[in-house]
Amino acid sequence: MKMLADVPKFEDIQEKAGLPTLGDLSVGSIITDILPYVFGAVGLLLLVYLVLGGFQLMLSRGDAKAIASAQAKITNALVGFIIALVSGGVVVILGKILGIPILYGGIF
Repeated sequence: MKMLADVPKFEDIQEKAGLPTLGDLSVGSIITDILPYVFGAVGLLLLVYLVLGGFQLMLSRGDAKAIASAQAKITNALVGFIIALVSGGVVVILGKILGIPILYGGIF
């Protein structure tokens, strides 16, 4: 049976908990930590807008104004996603040119 006195003290622990301190943060590390979540959110928004545009297109029943609105919603979703992907690529390229470790081994 293990007794409470046998449990190691906090002073005996040698490893860090793995949480960054404020001194460890840089602009590159902050961007590297945030961008995967941003791209995930952009992907979810793309899916939501495409599904909403598709439902709107199916439920338009031949109404020209509703069809145009649904097509605009789908087009805007795809254009926004392309802009997000291009901006992510620009961030990675600028990071490599300037030597800032942004997304190395990450998304792109």
